[in-house]
Amino acid sequence: MLSVVSSMANYKKSRLKDAALKRFLSVVLVTLFGVLLLIVSLRTNTTPALDGLDQDLSGSDDILSINEKVNLPKQNDFSIQLEKRNWLPPRNLDLYPKLAKDHITIVLYVHNRPQYLEVVVKSLSKVVGISETLLIVSHDGYFEEMNKIVEGIKFCQVKQIFAPYSPHVFTDSFPGVSSNDCKEKDDAGEKHCNGNPDQYGNHRSPKIVSLKHHWWWMMNTVWDGLKETRRHDGHILFIEEDHFIFPNAYRNLQHLISLKPNKCPDCYAANLAPCDVSSRGEGWNSLIAERMGNVGYAFNRTVWRKIHRKAKEFCFFDDYNWDITMWATVYPSFGSPVYTLRGPRTSAVHFGKCGLHQGQGQSAACIDNGSVNIQVDDTDKVANIRSEWDVRVYDNQPGYKAGFKGWGGWGDDRDQQMCLDFAQMYHSFNTSLAVMSRDFSISIIPLL
Repeated sequence: MLSVVSSMANYKKSRLKDAALKRFLSVVLVTLFGVLLLIVSLRTNTTPALDGLDQDLSGSDDILSINEKVNLPKQNDFSIQLEKRNWLPPRNLDLYPKLAKDHITIVLYVHNRPQYLEVVVKSLSKVVGISETLLIVSHDGYFEEMNKIVEGIKFCQVKQIFAPYSPHVFTDSFPGVSSNDCKEKDDAGEKHCNGNPDQYGNHRSPKIVSLKHHWWWMMNTVWDGLKETRRHDGHILFIEEDHFIFPNAYRNLQHLISLKPNKCPDCYAANLAPCDVSSRGEGWNSLIAERMGNVGYAFNRTVWRKIHRKAKEFCFFDDYNWDITMWATVYPSFGSPVYTLRGPRTSAVHFGKCGLHQGQGQSAACIDNGSVNIQVDDTDKVANIRSEWDVRVYDNQPGYKAGFKGWGGWGDDRDQQMCLDFAQMYHSFNTSLAVMSRDFSISIIPLL
């Protein structure tokens, strides 16, 4: 009888131990699940997700896996080689091993105007604080003279990226020119050629659509693809190969960004120059809030997420210019005026007289007589933004607005689809969850 009682007691103890163990394992699993959700939340930079594209960033350096996620055009060998170069670490790490804690990454996007690029690089070399940051140079196509100029930069960390789907990389297939592509105002049904005309009846020109493709690919790659910047929440400054940068630009931009939350909390960005590229500023003792310009503009990840969620608006608007597309359809879709904050005196100047793709042709190169004369005064060499200044707001400025139909050049379905693919190439929420769930040995149903 005693042995039976003893056995029952041992059985109960065993049951209690099993129950306690199960409760313990349940707590552990719930805790791990909570940690997993926290990790996913941190990966999304705490920005609310409004659609599937913005729920998580894969951050993968695996080129093949990125291309398999979306239906991008088949790459040739040259395109693959360029894309592999995009994942190389920055140069000059031996000279500048660490970036400043509050650094503002600078992105310079270029095509093929080496005489312009030399001017820009020289101006950047004199910018106060340039050694504290990372300069990313984004190339639309590969041109050896442009490449040599960038490789010669020694004043900061430098990373080069090359648009692998640039029309300039594909000589006989989309996104370059295919043998059966419609040209100019061809009738596709009559000539049995490929392509959709724009709203004015014109078929695509690869050199023209390259403008918009490069900017959109660059934005998606910088913010969501590169390991150097995909976790960067602060502002990133964007400039072009024909923007002369004054020595005080970087310090002025730091001041503007620090003042923006209090001086202009509704401002989306900070600008180094007026939106009117012919203006050098008003010279007032005040800050200026106006519509966002396209010369020396800087914004943070929160703004990028808003832009990214408007991928359809961007990709389907029939205009080959990225900036006009933003002014006429993306910004108006935000529901409130999109202001930028700047100083009363310019810290950057647009000096280019030739178009972006009027570069080094075989017959005639765009060189503007080979000279650029921009006056730099003493006040342009030191920070000249004052924290005590008030803000003057420009209302009802002239320029492209909602309702503008666009200049065309962007009517081909293939261009629109590749544009949408660029918006998705670094985003794989379900894939990331599946990998993480395997690591934790937990079965997780993605939250929609």
